Amino acid sequence: MQKFETLTGVAAPLNIVNVDTDMIIPKQFLKTIQRTGLGKSLFFEMRYTQDGKEIKDFVLNQPAYRKAEILVAGDNFGCGSSREHAPWALLDFGIRCVISTSFADIFYNNCFKNGILPIKVSPEDLAKLMDDAERGSNATLTIDLPNQEIRGPDGGRVKFDLDPFRKHCLLNGLDDIGLTMEKKASIDTFEKKQHTSQPWL
Repeated sequence: MQKFETLTGVAAPLNIVNVDTDMIIPKQFLKTIQRTGLGKSLFFEMRYTQDGKEIKDFVLNQPAYRKAEILVAGDNFGCGSSREHAPWALLDFGIRCVISTSFADIFYNNCFKNGILPIKVSPEDLAKLMDDAERGSNATLTIDLPNQEIRGPDGGRVKFDLDPFRKHCLLNGLDDIGLTMEKKASIDTFEKKQHTSQPWL
């Protein structure tokens, strides 16, 4: 998993509440178990017409936000079903950080497992960050994970809280497999001991 330390990138405003996982990646794209290739279908029903043409008004189709790496979203982002394809699609598009006042628990957990940083902020701070994001090509935010801080284009700063264990995993690029591999030496020692003392195992 890619490490997350400091990210400076364009922030796209998605000022919609209760964005569910079916809106993020509709059910017809859940057949794959590959983590790549889903970015083109992110927010499919909001990005494209029924005949496959881009909807120009949708934020990620606008020139200033086509390469956004940060999403500033409304309350209760990621609600609905538990599909892990939702963070896969965000990451494949290029989104490494989502900022909201609240997230659905399963989506929130899935983000950390895939190298995405979901940040919870107060409604007042979200309003400031949404205003920053609405500046188009000037909508650049810096996400400083070591210092747990968001810096805006005008020098404004927003602090955020994060569980220390989740922070450790992101800073070191550790998903569930990576966490297990940190214990490789102990696992190897245990296996050798078991093989010697209980060879039938």
